[in-house]
Amino acid sequence: MRHRRKGRKLGRNPKHQRALLRSLASNLFLTERDVDDIRYIKLESEPLVKGRIITTISKAKEVRPLVEKCITIARRGLVAAKAAEEHGTGADQGSDQYKSWRSSDKWTQWNQAMAPAVAARRRCLQLLGDKNAVTVLFEEVAGRFMDRPGGYTRIVRLATPRLGDNATRAILEFVGVRDRVVQKSEKPAFDDEAPAEEAAPAEEEATSEAPAEDEAPTEEVASEEAAAEEESK
Repeated sequence: MRHRRKGRKLGRNPKHQRALLRSLASNLFLTERDVDDIRYIKLESEPLVKGRIITTISKAKEVRPLVEKCITIARRGLVAAKAAEEHGTGADQGSDQYKSWRSSDKWTQWNQAMAPAVAARRRCLQLLGDKNAVTVLFEEVAGRFMDRPGGYTRIVRLATPRLGDNATRAILEFVGVRDRVVQKSEKPAFDDEAPAEEAAPAEEEATSEAPAEDEAPTEEVASEEAAAEEESK
């Protein structure tokens, strides 16, 4: 019996399940790294496409909540870090200005404001287990979604299955980069003045062709009437 245990087993025991989800989530964040950065030179493989990994649809559905949870935690940490900047200092560590700031009340205020940011980094490190992935999460990914309340990723099902076991593949990627732009069709604007202008000349032609009522009868009509009167006599 599962005893209210939700989620897919993915053919692994619980420890291997957690390791698999951590690896997938870390790889998704590491695709956003700067390849030329010195901190990531030890990582041999380069991402094919930034912000995207391809896996089976079952694994994508399982790792998606973990990725979005880490982004939400990182967003809160960035808000706390930004609030702590008001009490911080830009002096070099070990200088007289830094020592005076370290012994003042501003350091206590900075420490209290910075504590949630440090706790957020530690929590993400506990969930992902990769320092490089946590660094990319806080420096590259979380800042994009500060104004988004949720739904940071999408799953796109692929048409071609995986070779070997014919498993359904899917793309797990961040939103906001390759979004579809829906263009609404514009309704044609009908000009009401044009038909009225066209109708005006037609009316003029009709009036010009119609015979006037007050016009005098022609000579042929007068001669025919005179002949008809003589015959009647």
